[in-house]
Amino acid sequence: MAKAIHSMIRVLDEARSIDFYRNAFGLDVADRLDFETFTLIYLSNAESGFELELTVNKGRIEPYGLGDGYGHLAVSVADLDSEHDRLGALGLNPKKLVEFNHDGSLIARFFFIEDPDGYKIEVLQRGGRFK
Repeated sequence: MAKAIHSMIRVLDEARSIDFYRNAFGLDVADRLDFETFTLIYLSNAESGFELELTVNKGRIEPYGLGDGYGHLAVSVADLDSEHDRLGALGLNPKKLVEFNHDGSLIARFFFIEDPDGYKIEVLQRGGRFK
C-alpha cells in the first residue's frame, strides 16, 4: 500500500516561502539539500509525517506560471475561526469563510489563502473526513 509522504512546489524566494509556511501553518525546515542548480527544502510539523517540498531553482528571477492544472494543498485545523483571525492579523489575507453543504448536510467549513508564489491552500475545520 502506498503512503503519501510529500508534495513539491517550485518557489521563487526561499526565505519568503519558509517564513510564510512557518507563520501560517507552523511548518519548519526538516531538511535542506543544496545542489549546484537548485535547492530542496522539506517542511513539516509534529501534526503529520507529510512534508511540503519547496524547490528553489537557482538563477530564476521570473515568477512561476501556475497554469490551470494546479488545484490546491489542504490542511486541517482544530479551530477554523481562530485560525482565520490569526492569519488575518498576520496580514496574510485569508479569503472568506465558506460552508460547503450537500443534500442539506454540512460537509466542510473552510477558507483559502495563497502563499507568496500564488499557490492556493485550503484550510479546513478538522472533523468528519477532514482529520
